[in-house]
Amino acid sequence: MINRALIEQISNRVAGGPGHDVFGVSTDSRSNLKGQLFIPLIGERFDGHDFLEMAIKNGATSCLWQDDHPLPDVDCGTCTFYIVTDTLTALQDLAKRYLQTLDAMVIGITGSNGKTSTKDLVGAVVKQKGPTHITKGNYNNHIGLPLTILSAQPDTAFLVLEMGMSNFHEIECLSKIAEPDIAIITNIGESHIEFLKTREGIRDAKLEILEGLKVGGWFIYDGDEPLLVNDYPYEVATVSLKKSGTVNVEVVEMDLTATTFKERAHPQLFKVPFVGKHHAKNAMYAVIVGRLLGLTDRAIANAFTLIEKTGMRFEQETYREHLLINDAYNASPTSMIGAISILKDLSDTRKKVLVLGDMFELGDDSVAYHREVGVAIASPIDYLITVGKDARYISEAALVTATHVETNTEAAQLLKSWQEPSVILFKASRGMRFEEIIIQIKQ
Repeated sequence: MINRALIEQISNRVAGGPGHDVFGVSTDSRSNLKGQLFIPLIGERFDGHDFLEMAIKNGATSCLWQDDHPLPDVDCGTCTFYIVTDTLTALQDLAKRYLQTLDAMVIGITGSNGKTSTKDLVGAVVKQKGPTHITKGNYNNHIGLPLTILSAQPDTAFLVLEMGMSNFHEIECLSKIAEPDIAIITNIGESHIEFLKTREGIRDAKLEILEGLKVGGWFIYDGDEPLLVNDYPYEVATVSLKKSGTVNVEVVEMDLTATTFKERAHPQLFKVPFVGKHHAKNAMYAVIVGRLLGLTDRAIANAFTLIEKTGMRFEQETYREHLLINDAYNASPTSMIGAISILKDLSDTRKKVLVLGDMFELGDDSVAYHREVGVAIASPIDYLITVGKDARYISEAALVTATHVETNTEAAQLLKSWQEPSVILFKASRGMRFEEIIIQIKQ
């Protein structure tokens, strides 16, 4: 519950009805708003204030209202208006104040790749210590993060927050709202290099997570990334697959369903339902968090068996003689080369087929990055299909038989005619909508 006094603190004045405590907030006038505070946001092509009538129809009795909009002609008993200077800033301020009423440890997670999987892994672990609330779906930006905080129950003991960005100062904003006790940077890749220009720029943007990190907090990061290695005024743990971290990871076994790993020189095995060496590193971040909370390694290993995975990340399904692997939630050169490596390492005797699409937001070096991915494609990969604009350069650089097409439909047609039993891996930026190919194959 969010006390009405808290809402009054972020408003300039109150108009309309007497005001109510609310059980949550929503920016969607179409949702069930009974007991909710409606927050009308303003975008490039919409203004939430225009949908007040629908919000009231759907049960809203409380509403933030931006003071540059005339108050609507609404019965004073119908809705309470909390007048604010800017509804987005008020949403963020309300989330920050509400978080301060919770007795919750905050773990903030960012990185170019792996932050969602890491969020799921950390969430599974800390849940063993108390009520846990984690980021759902893609609610990881300047709107989604405060909405995530405001949807946390009053008894929340742990808040696991994914922090995404596409430009400078965005993570800084999120970190200052959340004020994490523990900050994790999974890695530094090439995502959003179109806006951040260099990997050093990406690093600087990710390091903004430290802007809100509490004094005495823990900073956990990728020890294999030279750009991150530095002296920081926090407690620090680094995770490495190359024996260069304070915690070093050894992958013991990997198959189509899971990755088993351990900390070097420690006997406890951990198994996570994700495929890839990089997921061993992501899971070790969660192991460190669990240890900080006093959990035994055995308890942490058990927690990994209870994980709730976010969708479209190495999702597998059998279709006729084929295994279809949908890893098309998003893509960068680093994550795409990682997926290629996974397919290469699989012991499955079927043919190995890659279906790769455009990677977005790579800026002026997009062609070079796509070629870099292509160079990584060699035997035992048997066949490659690329889809889109710059993905053609993956095909050009690949060392296997490759076909480039312009559309998802063309890719589906090629795959329908592919007769040999195969493991087929799909990966592209989310905007390529590769799930359409899988749907069309099965039609």
